This record gives sequence, structure tokens and C-alpha cells, in this order.
Amino acid sequence: MSQSMNQNEAIKQALSNHSRPKQASALSTCMTFSGRMLLKIKYVPEQLFDVTAFPVIYLLMFTYLFGGAIAGSTSAYLQFVLPGILVMTVVMITMYTGIELNNDIKKGVFDRFRTLPIWSPSVLIGALIVDVVRYSLASTIMLILGYALGFRADGGLLGILLGLATLLFFAFSISWIWTSLSLVMRSEKSLMAASMAILFPITFVSNVFVAPETMPSWLESFVNVNPISLLVDTVRGFMDGTPDYTALIWVVVVSVLLIAIFSPLTMYLYKKK
Repeated sequence: MSQSMNQNEAIKQALSNHSRPKQASALSTCMTFSGRMLLKIKYVPEQLFDVTAFPVIYLLMFTYLFGGAIAGSTSAYLQFVLPGILVMTVVMITMYTGIELNNDIKKGVFDRFRTLPIWSPSVLIGALIVDVVRYSLASTIMLILGYALGFRADGGLLGILLGLATLLFFAFSISWIWTSLSLVMRSEKSLMAASMAILFPITFVSNVFVAPETMPSWLESFVNVNPISLLVDTVRGFMDGTPDYTALIWVVVVSVLLIAIFSPLTMYLYKKK
């Protein structure tokens, strides 16, 4: 009996002589959850279909279907439409952020995450960081294909990088809308339906495919203030070597507002879910 008590005392003393591990920092937890999302892609690579196949399909389809009718030649239309399709493609795939989160919630994974002694937003931010990587991959594939087809950016490499940076920042900001909806919607199908109901009007009723001047005056007024149109003007301006700084300012303002509104809302829903 006394020997057992001595062993227990020895164990307690050994444990008490060691300091507790430091709590993980916000950066390390964000990187950990980013790694988790990358592992999911590694074991289910079909998840990359939307960022690899869709850009190719969109660019080839719209360039060769509408190029001759709208611009007189596919090469001339490619110069105009590639930045627009680039914006449309990246913005459309932002919805998958919320769909993946909705799936994790249904499986009960996020109930476990909320019990961990970590910085709460890291669970969501880690996933969004990986989504930025996915958006970058889609953009790279489209630009490589565009150059193979004859697209040339007069703004050079710097113009391309500035345009992509603006696009990725906007995509990151709009992703917070889908994370908020994913915590409210009961299924991924309802989330996708709600996302498409928002994304289809703002992407197709824009200057992605045609100049607003060719539209009726009432529609042109809407297109000119559409955030997607402003984003397209910004990306197109940087790539053409004629930056539209007014459009850039509005894109940054809209992006900051989206983050300021929907990131706190997402965290509130995440904690109360």
C-alpha cells in the first residue's frame, strides 16, 4: 500500500516539475487548419475539378462561341473577355468555401473544434487561406491557356500580378458571405441554390462579356455600379496597362465592407450554432 502511494507521489512530482505546453498561436492554428484542408484535397483530388476544368471550358466556350459575333474575330474578343471570364470563374467558385464548411458541420467535426483551446477564427481562416490557393490555381490555368490562344497583357507581368491581387482580395472577402450562409442553411443543396441566386445575376449582368455602352440605358446604369463590373474594370485596366484607379478604390471599399460585416457575423453564428 505504501509502495503504491509512493509511486503516485513520484508521478505527481514528475508531472508538476514540467511546465504546461504553451497555447498555440493564432498563426500556427491557422496553418494547421490550412494543412487539414490541403490533406482533404490530397486524398480527394476531384475537389480541384472546379479550378482546373471550369476555367478551360469557360474560356474556350465563350471565346469561340461569341467572339466572331461580338468583336468580329476571336482574337480581338479574347483580349477583351479574358479578364472578365477570369473574374467570373474565381467569383463563382467562392461558393465552395461555404459548401465544404456546411459538410463539416453536418458531420459534427466543428463541434469538436469548438471545444479546443485555440483561437476560434483560425478554423475558418485556415480554410479560406487554402481557398485563395485554389483561386490562384484557377487564375494561373486560365492565363496560361489565354497566352496559348493569343492573349497578351500590355500591362506586363506587374499588371497581371496587380490584377490578380485585387481579384484574390475580393474573392476572399466575398467568401465570408458563404461561410455565414453555411452556418444558417440546413443542407449544401440549399446553400448552393442561395449562392447561385446571388452570383448568377451579378456575374452575368455585368461587363464580363460586353461593354455596358451596348446595353439599354436602364440596364447600363445597373451594370456600371455592379461590384463585379468594377472588379472587371480594375483587372482589365491593370492587364491593359491603363489602370482604372476609381474602380480599384470602389472594389477595395466593397471588399473591406464585406469582411467587416460578414466575418463578425460568421463568428457569431459559429459560436452560437
